[in-house]
Formats: sequence, C-alpha cells, structure tokens
Amino acid sequence: MKSDLVEQASAIFNDPQILINVVSQRVRQLNNGRSPLVDTLPSMGAADIALTEIIEGKIKIEEPADN
Repeated sequence: MKSDLVEQASAIFNDPQILINVVSQRVRQLNNGRSPLVDTLPSMGAADIALTEIIEGKIKIEEPADN
C-alpha cells in the first residue's frame, strides 16, 4: 500500500477507522471478483486500487439518516 495514497484518502475520510473499514470492505469485494472502478496498473494491489477509487470519488459513504 502506497503511503501517498493513504494520505490523499485520509483527506477525504477524516476518521481513520472509517477509512480502514471502507478500504477493507472494498478489498474484499475486489478479491471476490468485483471489477475495479478505476484504471489500474499491474503493480497495484487491491488496497491501492481501493484507495485510488476513494481519491477519485468513485466510492462514497452515506451518512445515516436521523430518525
């Protein structure tokens, strides 16, 4: 995992725990056969792909609705 990607994604998800959870879930999806939402290079691992997707705005989280 590239540290520059982590820093860029941290600017989008300020809470490190949320970032970890989003990346972990997306890595699981990629490892289970889901297609990447961004152009990839052979040198990119699943975590790098997930971080790049977050940076490029392809992955977002919904805030829970107040009831």
